[in-house]
Amino acid sequence: MLRESITDEIWEKITPLLPAPKGRHGNDDRQFLEAVYWVLRTGAPWRDLPSEFGSWKTVYNRYSRWVKKGHLEKILDFFYK
Repeated sequence: MLRESITDEIWEKITPLLPAPKGRHGNDDRQFLEAVYWVLRTGAPWRDLPSEFGSWKTVYNRYSRWVKKGHLEKILDFFYK
């Protein structure tokens, strides 16, 4: 099991910023954000994402959608502005 990097305190702040689920939605937003953080923290390519996070391709596709829609920017702005 991988250690979690997103604390409960941070998660409580992030939760209201998450997009409302529509249609096909990932099961666990927190696990998804942990996966994104793992890639950013390690600098590893998406293909090296540990299997505990699910399919690297699925995580990457969701990441790409969130970036295009501005969801991740909104979360980062909350912490860095």
